[in-house]
Amino acid sequence: MPKMRAVQVPRPGGPLEIVERDIPEPISGFVRIKVQACGVCHSDTVTKDGLFPGIQYPRVPGHEVIGVIDAVGSNVPRWKPGQRIGVGWNGGFCGYCDNCRRGDFFACQTSTEITGISRDGGYAECMLAPVSALALVPDDLSPVDSAPLMCAGVTTFNCLRNSGAGPGDLVAVVGIGGLGHLAVQFAAKMGCKAVAIARGKDEEPLARQLGAHYHIDNKTQDPAAELQKLGGAKVILATVTSSDAMKAVLGGLGVRGSLMVIGAVPSLEVNTLQMIFLDQSVRGWYAGTSIDSQDALNFSVLSGVRSMNEVFPLDRVAEAYDRMLSGKARFRVVLNIGQ
Repeated sequence: MPKMRAVQVPRPGGPLEIVERDIPEPISGFVRIKVQACGVCHSDTVTKDGLFPGIQYPRVPGHEVIGVIDAVGSNVPRWKPGQRIGVGWNGGFCGYCDNCRRGDFFACQTSTEITGISRDGGYAECMLAPVSALALVPDDLSPVDSAPLMCAGVTTFNCLRNSGAGPGDLVAVVGIGGLGHLAVQFAAKMGCKAVAIARGKDEEPLARQLGAHYHIDNKTQDPAAELQKLGGAKVILATVTSSDAMKAVLGGLGVRGSLMVIGAVPSLEVNTLQMIFLDQSVRGWYAGTSIDSQDALNFSVLSGVRSMNEVFPLDRVAEAYDRMLSGKARFRVVLNIGQ
């Protein structure tokens, strides 16, 4: 039987092992993907460290997958070998059914399996995915450029387009790292007045390069006061994992403004009187469905939004993962697996 290389976690907290496996055959409703690139995301720690209940090991991580369909199972409408596709972490949510339309994704009747957690992911030369997980990848995006858009990209893009902010509105992004550098680009390309909030004056050239109209140094400036000087933010998108940084910007919201949280923190202290009297809100946001991923990819092509990546081959996966986990990677880390 033909073989492939894959990277598996043998047990919770175990190492990333490069192993040889049989190339899987697609079952009903699934396609087989020849993986070209896969992002290395901080959420991969869920699989690496066993942070989600019921994970069956050994497990192949990876939920920022770009590849080409090379075989299809039965009951697979529309999809065919040769198509370029992407698969995100939420690979079981279809985006079409009534549950998905009203946002009750975990009630989706298609599947609630999660790529790289309850099903093997993209740290491999081949993988299987249900048709509900597939997003078409535009020809103008390379595999490496596309991969981070399947998680970091769709998360920030989908958050902003559902935030209530529109062209001309003031949108602030806290942090311009792996998520934030994409969020600033999306905000600017959506026609918003983008504000990049980051530590240090030396971050301003990058903020301007990404399209920010304003830069606030939250190391030396009061970000809430600076946002109020600009009229108050319609939306503040918090991409950092610091409750102190989030608390520091809350006072910068305008009337009916929203703090959109995509950086997970254990707790967040808010001024409830401010929230009440100014009709403000704090909302959490997750990534999106496969349809949302497809929209994010298409918008990125049309608008020129691109992820900044550090690229590693599959045989250096442990080094790539460690660089991501250590925070030394400035933006995104991507495994270049094959063409």
